[in-house]
Amino acid sequence: MNQVANRLTLFSFCWHCRRIHTLLIAAVTQIFRRPLYLGTIIEQMEQIGVRSLSIVLLTNFFTGMVLALQTGYQIARFGAKVYIGVVVALSIVRELGPVLTALVVAGRVGSGIAAELGSMKVTEQIDAMRAMGTDPIKKLVTTRLIALLIMLPALTIVGDFIGIIGGMLISVYSLGLDFSFYKSTSIQALSLVDIFTGMVKPVVFAVIIVTIGCYLGLNTTGGTQGVGKSTTYSVVVSSILIFLFDFLLVKVFFLIFEV
Repeated sequence: MNQVANRLTLFSFCWHCRRIHTLLIAAVTQIFRRPLYLGTIIEQMEQIGVRSLSIVLLTNFFTGMVLALQTGYQIARFGAKVYIGVVVALSIVRELGPVLTALVVAGRVGSGIAAELGSMKVTEQIDAMRAMGTDPIKKLVTTRLIALLIMLPALTIVGDFIGIIGGMLISVYSLGLDFSFYKSTSIQALSLVDIFTGMVKPVVFAVIIVTIGCYLGLNTTGGTQGVGKSTTYSVVVSSILIFLFDFLLVKVFFLIFEV
């Protein structure tokens, strides 16, 4: 019985992976096809980006402060307090900034996508769109994919900057470092490879968040209870995949750039 259950679980996992891949390919192929739904894309950019800005700023700001505080007191025992700017800048830009921003957006936006599309599914609005000749993938999935591909890297850039600023405040006012020294060491620590690796991750994470949220929303069943399950699953699955692909990307970057 256990072997049968394991086989069924593996089959279900592969079946969902294939359907998610099919949805993603369909959404990508619709990007340059008319109609473009520019108004919907701009509306989604406002919903996804502008309304997520405050929580992203707070998350990265306090992360930078905690990182500088923890690192500063630890490395000060070895006389290496001057490297706080380097540690904060590299940690925020290459790892913490993209991952934390993606997790925040997955919790706020990914769950919202699943809930919105799930509600449309159980109330048969998506079937009505098909009856009116509108492609739901183009209207609902592609527009959100484009919006998040634009806004998540932008949010990550702003979040990285604010995180470094948070580390600067702690370094200057709590650890006694000079502002000019912190700024110069932070800038010198970052290379084009660091910035590139930090900007590739948000693109991959954006695809994950939109694809999982839309897939679960479009396949919602069971009324309002099903909408709640899809919303919860969206956050859980997206978060797990963000950590998984973060590891894979870091591994690839180390093999390519030897960083």
